[in-house]
This record gives sequence, structure tokens and C-alpha cells, in this order.
Amino acid sequence: MPQIRRLPENLVNRIAAGEVVERPAAALKELVENAIDAGATRIVVSLVDGGLTRLEVTDDGCGMSADEMSLALERHATSKLPDDAIEQVATLGFRGEALPSIASVSRFTLESRVRGTDEGWRRVVDHGAVVADEPCALPPGTRVTVEKVFDKIPARRKFLRTPRSEYAASLDVVRRLAMARPDIGFVLQHGERRVLDLQPGQTIETRVPATIARELADNGVSIDLERGEMRLTGLAGLPTYNRGVADHQYLFVNGRPVKDRLLTGAVRGAYADMLARDRHAVLALFLEVPPEEVDVNVHPAKTEVRFRDSAGVRGFIVSGLRQALSTGDRRSAQTPDSGAMSRWQREPAEPAPAFRSIFEGRDWSAPQSRVSEAPSPYNPQTGEVLAEPQGRAEVAEQPVAKYPLGVARGQVANTYVVAEAEDGLVIVDQHAAHERLVLERLRAAGAEDAIKRSQALLMPEVVEMDEADCDRIEGAIDKLSELGLVVERFGPDAMLVRAVPHALRKADPQALLRDIADDIAKHGEAILLGEKLDLVLATMACHGSVRAGRTLSVEEMNALLREMERTPRSGQCNHGRPTWVKLSMEDVEKLFGRH
Repeated sequence: MPQIRRLPENLVNRIAAGEVVERPAAALKELVENAIDAGATRIVVSLVDGGLTRLEVTDDGCGMSADEMSLALERHATSKLPDDAIEQVATLGFRGEALPSIASVSRFTLESRVRGTDEGWRRVVDHGAVVADEPCALPPGTRVTVEKVFDKIPARRKFLRTPRSEYAASLDVVRRLAMARPDIGFVLQHGERRVLDLQPGQTIETRVPATIARELADNGVSIDLERGEMRLTGLAGLPTYNRGVADHQYLFVNGRPVKDRLLTGAVRGAYADMLARDRHAVLALFLEVPPEEVDVNVHPAKTEVRFRDSAGVRGFIVSGLRQALSTGDRRSAQTPDSGAMSRWQREPAEPAPAFRSIFEGRDWSAPQSRVSEAPSPYNPQTGEVLAEPQGRAEVAEQPVAKYPLGVARGQVANTYVVAEAEDGLVIVDQHAAHERLVLERLRAAGAEDAIKRSQALLMPEVVEMDEADCDRIEGAIDKLSELGLVVERFGPDAMLVRAVPHALRKADPQALLRDIADDIAKHGEAILLGEKLDLVLATMACHGSVRAGRTLSVEEMNALLREMERTPRSGQCNHGRPTWVKLSMEDVEKLFGRH
């Protein structure tokens, strides 16, 4: 029978490194977090080949003495837990595993100097073996250099990706930590190129766009809400400013970057009726909760958390995001498509004689009105001018400066309303805009409650499921009942469906229940049913909206503009597309060479 023995220290560190240091970016994350915990005001990160060959982190923090450096390279030695109250941890690091783990799989150089002393100290560890322990010269603070990651562990090194991929992962790590601490300056160098240079003392509204995308400053809304002891701050992109993947969603809990399914699901729920299902919001959210309300000791990488009141946290984020977007999302993403803008003709060709004849003798100084429901005055086949069009709409006399979306001046292709605002030209997609307005009217009128009415089944249906799925459904029975789905437990591995929401009366109860069980397993709460009902509302709004191709009078166009100015979330349709765009007067003048 094999004997139980204690593993050697270097082997224990290598085993731990498998969880903590799976790639250079993971080591970089631990080192930058240590620099932040050390009170640094400026952190410089240098990479060679994405960190595969070399990575270096330099800070101006408190520094360490020679004895502290030696102790820091031992497992589970840390200065961040002065007592045993791990639930009260307020620092990014606390496990005491990172430095010995990194030193066991690389050539690791630790240099540090305590502020106020005259001499620094260097300690070099090559894959777990100490090869140098000596004085050195450096400014106050700490410098950590990691070289040849997994160089002596070929089985691990062959799974590392290309330098480009490793650099992308490292850049993402620095971006997340830089957003979490706008009071600290960050510099990132890759080879000879300086990628980031963020100054200390910035605000979230300044740091986040500078880190993610500068367009977010003009296409986002600030968030600052409190509920009890919870606080939510950050910057949320307008629904019209979105991406095809969720790689630009940055979530933080008590200053710690996390990738949490609960928070991701909350973001998806908040944007549910404002984005297409294959599009994702761009945002950075900072959630602050009492330390004892969240468990950060879930995984060695410390990227996962568990909340004591997960439902309360999710509800706070969803309502907070919706509240912020309802005040700011009358705006639409205002970054014009560069391809479309480049196709504007700056120097139009000389018009053909037949076209020129249309305008002869016309007084263009007089106010012009829009032609409504009239045949074209020009026959393109014969080239002759037909009779004057009939049915002109009256001229709009409203002052332009009075309204944010301006005053209607015409309609293009019976689909787009053209309005003149004080600071530019506004073009509105009439169907997309009216679709959003109808949806908000339905909600305000309580149509959603009507849609959730239950439709009792003539014969209750038994749905057989795994016992774990049945447990999940049973835990959400009250919530499902509020949404119109009445179910009860029917043995250890089955559920009995007695009623379904009226709007989903034709749905397959078995498929519906299984989808909800999968959704609860994935996100911790049943939100799929609510999203299905939102989809029903959106479908009703789409069918009840003004269609593209319908001619509108001037009064109808102006009424549409005025209602858009009053309605929340009117900047985008129910599928996340913009309802209006604006071309500033400065851009118009540039098109004609006036500016």
C-alpha cells in the first residue's frame, strides 16, 4: 500500500501555480494587484513578446525589507490579513500564494527598497531555487521581473499561445486594474512601444473612455446610485453603441475586477428590450457592498465572487442601469459611419439639361413646403416636366431653437423624417422611432400586466426533468407565478404545469420549463420568461407602429419628434438600432467646403 508523505515545497508551489499562473497575464495580474495594495501612485508595466520572454512591474509603493522579501516568497505568507477575519478583507490580494507560485515556474527577480532607507535588496529565484540574495540600487518601491515562464516545464509551455494572444490578455488585465483605480497612474510598454499612459488622479468618467474606447464618453451615461449599503457607479454605453461580443463589459466588486455570471446576467436583463440578442452592451460598472456580504475567496485567481443576497444585488443592478438609461438614452449613438460619410459627393457633377429645366423660374428665396402624396414632377423616360404637384403640406412655422430634435422639414423615401435643429440636421427612422414609442406606451398603460395573465390548461401537463432542474424550478415557483406560469412539484423528477402566461398560451410547456431551468442554472434566477414576455410586447409594438413607406404630414412628423423628446429610451428601437442620427452644422459646412 502506498505511503502518505508530505510533498516537497517546490512541488507544492508548482501545483499551486497550475491554478494561479496558467499564463503570463495571470502572473501580471497578481503583480499589479500587489503594487496597488502596496499604496503605489504610479505603476509601470513592461512586456516583451506579450510576457512570454519577459514581463516587469515597477511601482513606487511602500517597498519591502530583505527579511520581508524572504518571507513573501513562502507559501501563505501575507501582510494583508492582520487577523483571521478573512470575510473583512479589503485588499486585492490576501492568499499569499502568488509570489512563490510565480517563482516556482520562472526566473523571478524581486527588487525592493523601503521608503526612507538608503539601500535596496534583490532576491533571484530560478524555478524554485534561490540563485541570488544581495543588495541593489533602485528608487523607493518594488520592481518584479518574470522571465522564461514555464521554461523548465515544457508540458505547460507548449500550451501557451502566440505572443500576440498573450499580449492581448495582458493588455486586458492592465485595462481592468487601471479602470478600478483611476487615482493611480499606469504605464504599459510592449517592446519599444508605449501602449498606455494614464495619469493619476482621474475620474471614472475620464479613465474609462481613455481605457476602453474614447467614443464611450459621447455615447454613454454616468451612473451613481445607492440602495442601503450598496452603491453602483460607472459608465454605461447607450444601447445603440454596442458590440458583437461581450469583451467590452468590465465589472468590478469593491474595486476588484471580476467575471461573474450573476452580474453578466443582470447586465443582459437591463438591456433586454433595447438590444438584439446577438449584440452586447459596452460598459464599466463598479459595485460597492459591505465586505461581509460578498465572498471573494471562491477561486485562487480571485476573479469569481459569491453574494450573500444575490437576488438583491441583481435587482439593484438591473433597476440602476434602467434608471440611468431612461434619463440619458433619448440620445442616439452619434458616431457617423465613416463609409457612409465618405460617399457624400463634395463636387456634384453638372446636372443634365432635362433636370435643369425643373428649377427654371422657381423662387428659391421663398419658404418651401414639403410635397405630400404627389406624383413626380419629372418623367425620367421622356424628360418632360409634368404638371405642378398637388397636395402640398403647409409650411412649418415653429422655432427651431425650441426643440432638441428640431422641426420637421421633409420626408425622404417615405421612411426618414428630416428635421432642422439649432445645431445641425436630424434624420429620424420613422418606423424604428414609433416602435419604441408604442412599446413605452404599452408599458405605461399596464399592458405588460395584461400580457402576464395566466391561461389555465384544460389538462395539466406533467414535465419530466432531472431532479436538480426540478429543485431549481421549485425554488422559483413564486416568481414564476407572478409572471403567469403556475407549476408545482410532481414527484422527485417531474413538475406539473397548471397554467401558462396568456401571451405564451401556444408555447410548448415542456420546452418552456426546460429553458427556464437552464436559465436558472446559468444565471441564478429565472429571467428567460420575463425576456419572452418582453419579446411579446416588442412584437406588439412593431405591428402597431408607423410603417416605413407611409407618407406623413408635417403635423405628424412634428408630433413624432415631440413625443420622442418626452419618451425614455427613444434613442434606439427595440432591437438596439438608432432611431435618429444628427449631422452637425459644422459637418454640413465641411461637405460644401465652407469650413
